Amino acid sequence: MADFDIFDVIDRQRRAGRPFCVATVVRTADVTSAKAGAKAVVTETGELLGHLGGACVKRAVLAAGQEAISCGQTRLIRVKPSDKVVALTDADGAQVFKSGCPSGGTVDLLLEPYELPPLLVIFGDTPISRALASHAALAGYRLALPEGAEGPGSATRFPDADLSALPVGPRDFVVVASQGTQDLACLRAALESPAARIAMVASRRKAEALCAKLADAGVAAERMARLKSPAGLDIRAIDPQEIALSVLAEIILWRNTDRTRAPRDAEHESRA
Repeated sequence: MADFDIFDVIDRQRRAGRPFCVATVVRTADVTSAKAGAKAVVTETGELLGHLGGACVKRAVLAAGQEAISCGQTRLIRVKPSDKVVALTDADGAQVFKSGCPSGGTVDLLLEPYELPPLLVIFGDTPISRALASHAALAGYRLALPEGAEGPGSATRFPDADLSALPVGPRDFVVVASQGTQDLACLRAALESPAARIAMVASRRKAEALCAKLADAGVAAERMARLKSPAGLDIRAIDPQEIALSVLAEIILWRNTDRTRAPRDAEHESRA
């Protein structure tokens, strides 16, 4: 299409609020339809927007691009003829994909995932929940708050204790700061979400009592094992602003710990 502009595509993907990956051809060797500098977008649903070359390159970029979205790691991949492949990782660290295309060329591509800020879901409309929402917004987190709760206007809203419409994933966080209002329902919804990190503003004894009730109701022990209560780092916090700050500090610690964890080593081969 004459009016196609890859940078417009990238901007639309960013505005849509969904993760994606930008693939850029950085080098070619021998005969190939790919051209250095060409860019395309890989969406989380497996769509390739843009042109990078032939079918072999497309298959490799789709596979590696979705993996990059999943792990959040920038990487270099190399697509080269099958008869020239001796290992699935070259000496320079590039991940190798076999090509069966007759052109016989080699293409190097840089894959850069666009990582959305984590979503912080906060249950409650309390002084602590409101302070936490304010602190988290300043720190750049996406927010989801109950309908009717005070908080930043940019926050996504959810009804009661129903998170079913929210795009909560393993990288996201849930904090139960309901403090006496629908505690059990809120905690259950938090634990049934796919978030890997869940915290509750409550005493350890209260959290244990609520978890016992949830266990009797059939909530699996491995789900409840994700709960951290009392929420927050021990900074001797007293007022709601300080408590909220301690909770956010713990979330930042979790986030950065997960970010720096060594990526899982794996070998990948294209189906070309």
